[in-house]
Amino acid sequence: MIVKLSTGKEIPIEMHKIRIVQKTRWVPIEERLLAIRDAGYNTFLLKTGDIFLDMLTDSGTNAMSDNQLAAMMVADDSYAGSVSFYKLADAIKEVLGFNYLLPVHQGRAAEHLICKVLMKPEDIILTNYHFTTTKAHIEESGKGACLEIYADEALNTRSTHPFKGNIDLEKLKKAIKDYGKEKISFVRMEATTNLVGGQPFSMENLMAVREVCSEYKIPLIIDGSLISENAYLIRQREKGYEDKSVEEIVREMVSLCDIFYLSGRKNTSVRGGFIATNNDEYYDRIKVWLPFYEGFLTYGGMSTKEIEAMAVGVREMTDPNVAGCSVEQIRYLAEKLTESGVPVVTPPGGLGCHLDAKQFLPHIPQNKYPAGSLAVALYVASGVRSMERGTISTDRDKSGREIFADLELVRMAFPRRVYTLSHIEYLADRLNWLYNHRDLIGGLRFVTEPPVLRFFFGKLEAVGNWDEKLGEVFKKEFGPLG
Repeated sequence: MIVKLSTGKEIPIEMHKIRIVQKTRWVPIEERLLAIRDAGYNTFLLKTGDIFLDMLTDSGTNAMSDNQLAAMMVADDSYAGSVSFYKLADAIKEVLGFNYLLPVHQGRAAEHLICKVLMKPEDIILTNYHFTTTKAHIEESGKGACLEIYADEALNTRSTHPFKGNIDLEKLKKAIKDYGKEKISFVRMEATTNLVGGQPFSMENLMAVREVCSEYKIPLIIDGSLISENAYLIRQREKGYEDKSVEEIVREMVSLCDIFYLSGRKNTSVRGGFIATNNDEYYDRIKVWLPFYEGFLTYGGMSTKEIEAMAVGVREMTDPNVAGCSVEQIRYLAEKLTESGVPVVTPPGGLGCHLDAKQFLPHIPQNKYPAGSLAVALYVASGVRSMERGTISTDRDKSGREIFADLELVRMAFPRRVYTLSHIEYLADRLNWLYNHRDLIGGLRFVTEPPVLRFFFGKLEAVGNWDEKLGEVFKKEFGPLG
């Protein structure tokens, strides 16, 4: 919730009390320098003991509610026919309106099953923007191609456009005409759109995409991993929805798709995921593969404790104080950084605050990975772990040629109900300092490079050992314990 102070300033107020805490650690600058080198300048390979604030992702890092933790204590651990499963099925029916549920161990498992069942070899998937694992499943499992048909405004990082996650309708129609509807397995809408800065799509755009899909008889699939954030932003930004509840908006959104899936690690704050549909045919086709890849129908690779907690989380995710808690923290930080001249993606969306590394580090070419360099520099200057969402997150093509990302972003994810205003103020201060010393930051080059999803395990090195100079300047100002 946003509260206006007597000074006129607005701040995000946490609408929860902290009753259980997890200790964090202040990591001195010398240890940070050693840790990032040992990690091959890849923030994914840092150990959590070497991190002050972990803003790598919001996946599986959200704080569960007291009601979720309590629900885990009454889980039915039966292999088949678990009562816990039927509680989750009832919650999904009540909140989302789906009759059929297929639980999976996480979101990428849902992507795998959907691609396996719906895709034919060399099919095309149309999407508002790809996500890393989605694209990998499309290319590796289905041997197909992922075609992004985003609106041009999506790549404008300094923008006032409220819905940069929209699909461009003319591009959508042209793609169907060019490839033929029989070659398009499905159209995918991601809520919110991760790799362009957590940007939402509008209800108006979703309705229009639904009409096109219906006309050509192409399935429409929603990745709803952050659907409640998308709904919260629709409520704030789209005319006609300001008086609707988040739950009403979510229900309207999902009513427009043929298949819905999500990573429970985000919206429901539970490690798991599911596929849901009202289509008998899709349900039956996917169901037969569930035991083969995941587990029996009534647990699907999840523990029954997680299923119990997810049943609660599905209901809680549409509470505006839950759906909006990270959104408002992100907005607060983005506005604070923008006022200081630090380049961030605007308008701020869901998931995290995103730095524009091309604007932050214009002296570093894309073949030296500016987003990766900025993530390293942020860790050195603050102990905060962020994630590169740029060219390092884009694999090379089959010939080994580098494919430069459309955007070079550094994502500082905001797990739900985890960080406080003092953490945000600290992060803003360190980013301002780093921006004022940005000329000290240099590029990176790969030392070890996996062939697929290289951002997970790849190791790099700092070109010219620029991290040492950055550390020396930092120590002069803040001291060795800074």
